[in-house]
Amino acid sequence: MENGAPSHTDITRLRQGQVGGQFWSIYTDCEHQGKDATISFLEQIDLMNRIIAKYSDVFQRATTAEEVRQAFSVKRIASLFGVEGGQAIESSFSMLRLFYQLGVRYMTLTHNCNIPWADQNNVDGVNSTLIENNGLTEFAKKIIIEMNRLGMLVDLSHVSKQTMIDVLNITQSPVIFSHSSAYSLCNHIRNVQDDVLELIKKNQGIVMVTFVPILITCNLTNVGTVVDVAAHINYIRNIVGIDSVGLGGDYDGIWETPNDLEDVSKYPKLIAYLLSQGNWTRDDIIKLIGGNILRVMEKNEQIAKELQKTMKPQEGLIDRKELEVHNLIQCRNLDMYPTE
Repeated sequence: MENGAPSHTDITRLRQGQVGGQFWSIYTDCEHQGKDATISFLEQIDLMNRIIAKYSDVFQRATTAEEVRQAFSVKRIASLFGVEGGQAIESSFSMLRLFYQLGVRYMTLTHNCNIPWADQNNVDGVNSTLIENNGLTEFAKKIIIEMNRLGMLVDLSHVSKQTMIDVLNITQSPVIFSHSSAYSLCNHIRNVQDDVLELIKKNQGIVMVTFVPILITCNLTNVGTVVDVAAHINYIRNIVGIDSVGLGGDYDGIWETPNDLEDVSKYPKLIAYLLSQGNWTRDDIIKLIGGNILRVMEKNEQIAKELQKTMKPQEGLIDRKELEVHNLIQCRNLDMYPTE
């Protein structure tokens, strides 16, 4: 982190980087699953609300594409909430809906751990014994349907490839990869393979290219540069098209950054480099830095309005056996799960 700064982000550097909007990622480590995960996620939402209120001349909370544009028009930084890890909802439709009501507009289905209804990316490792759900369970499919009905973006960063494919076969709305890069340039299991990129193109979703060094260079001793990040952006653009690529830096979610992209103030360096290549227009750049994610948000909002006309909220409990497999039944009211 530059000059010993404790983070990659502060108000001064956000302004220097000309940041007009950002997702505030709400994250709790996997070890909290089935314990205090939901409380931790809720506490972070409370903290973010207090920060936005304290610096209301800088930040403005946004929950729709139109609210993002409105914040931008008054020169405030549109602030959206996203939950990173489906353990936040403790396999509960009610918690999913309550998070939406609190302003959460995307949920990464897993982090680096399986949850009772979806598998994470590490199951794709060589000789992995971590596969538990083989993608999505039947309960998970209802979660995706409910997210579509609400208008909450489905985020596929961190999930297994089979989970990606299962979601893309079910969802009625465009999905996102909030912080992933191109597998063909760096064959890390967190990145997106070409066949999945083709599905994203069909889905009209978005892959937001991350700056995580190991996902850019696949080399522990080489953090890469703006040139390496641009290569991933260009590669993904060539497959999915200019309308389905974005930026997902993952600042403050990583310890190292590529050279020349040390913090949020450095975004202009990346944009300047892309423009210098000669195959990026001003309109292309506008799509990359925000236009495309706004399009995906608007499409989710539109589909949600249509679904809500005919579809009732999802109800029911996850199967007790799925909780028992993950040793999570102890955190439940067992009166809801009578023994046979």
